[in-house]
Amino acid sequence: MDQNVSYFFCGIGGSGMLPLAMIVQARGAVIAGSDRALDQGRTPEKFDWLKAQGVALSPQDGSGIRADQIVVATGAVEDTVPDIGAARRLGATIVTRPELLSQIFNAAPTSVGVAGTSGKSTITGMIAWILDQAGRAPTVMNGAVMRNFADGDHPFASALIGGADLFVAEVDESDGSIARYDPTVAVVSNISLDHKSMEELRDLFGGFTGRASTAVLNLDNPETAALAQAMVDDGRGRSVRTFALGNDAADLAAHDLQPLPAGMTFDLTERASGDRLAVTLNVPGAHNVANALAALGAVRALDVPLAEAVALLATFTGIKRRMEVVGTANGITVLDDFAHNPDKIAATLKTLHAFDGRLLILFQPHGFGPLKLMKSEFIETFAGLMRPDDVLLMPEPVYYGGTTDRSVGSEDIAAGVRAEGRHAEALIDRAACGERLIELARPGDRIVVMGARDDTLSSFAADLLARL
Repeated sequence: MDQNVSYFFCGIGGSGMLPLAMIVQARGAVIAGSDRALDQGRTPEKFDWLKAQGVALSPQDGSGIRADQIVVATGAVEDTVPDIGAARRLGATIVTRPELLSQIFNAAPTSVGVAGTSGKSTITGMIAWILDQAGRAPTVMNGAVMRNFADGDHPFASALIGGADLFVAEVDESDGSIARYDPTVAVVSNISLDHKSMEELRDLFGGFTGRASTAVLNLDNPETAALAQAMVDDGRGRSVRTFALGNDAADLAAHDLQPLPAGMTFDLTERASGDRLAVTLNVPGAHNVANALAALGAVRALDVPLAEAVALLATFTGIKRRMEVVGTANGITVLDDFAHNPDKIAATLKTLHAFDGRLLILFQPHGFGPLKLMKSEFIETFAGLMRPDDVLLMPEPVYYGGTTDRSVGSEDIAAGVRAEGRHAEALIDRAACGERLIELARPGDRIVVMGARDDTLSSFAADLLARL
């Protein structure tokens, strides 16, 4: 990477942009940026921190753009964004975030790409922690804050700055950009309907694993199991490492899962070595056991000893906004969670229902598109996994204008859940949901704030706790 180049990140506060900007800056480039949230006065502490890191911030009105900069846009390059319009007028180079990230990723001699409908950030964080503590000095790009690396100086630790030889990144299929990555090790946690049709997803994930030297695949998910079988059958000699819960046909298998209030224990068997180890996790839920197996599969492909990796997993403290306990007041616990698609919501509800107590669920959809695409799946997930005394509250999706099809809204989901005999309400906005939560909450309840792509959900959860 040319150290004399200046980069301007449009939307620099975003979960995918901020860590990439930090990695590019660490390699010697000059960084500047803008963000709509900055202009609106949201999450000021994040932008104060960026300024303290030497990042020049401008309003998102095109005024910060220079002709000699490389302007980094989110997935879609839209001329309606003033910075992009200015970049076009001035003749500045424009790249998308996936283009830039994949260039850095593919330039690394060894790379680990973590993909799948759910679990990516946690698996990436687990791999990062094991490799870092094993002395491998990885550079890591995650889409969420890794709590093990977060401290007073690095509150937004979604990137880990290591060497240039080993690069680990969460990669995204929702925008198709997974097609850009050529990993040494490809991890796929699961494949299910989220943003694209199953046909498109099969092509994207098949290509991703097909370009890897080693693929780490989940036998418990029918789609990833089929991918593993296809790779074994194609005769190209690539390595396939599989994992599963309770299935000894897998290379890594977990048995005897026992839930703890804030974690899990299980027995791990590795087929090749015959090793059997007791594993303790400080993150809860069977889905995190699967995430741990995926991470172990990846680091084993990089020759980290199994016993060392298992010991390090016990000190992995999780990812921000992944069933994060905000606090407890008057016997009511508030949790902050990124769950936003049916798979993630199901994992959260199953984990929380391993222990007694009513759930008061606030689910803020991150767009009208996903509600329309997965309407029946959302209804089925909530209605099937909520207990009779649980309550679901939904504001309307976050909407910033544009031509989005708004034909399916929160009331459509709530009505479907009610029709299945569970308690669900759609309210005008998040503030109204907050009032209702305070009104409903009683000792023994757990309030779960669910949603993605909105940093203010964390401050909303903290405010709820303060009001209890």
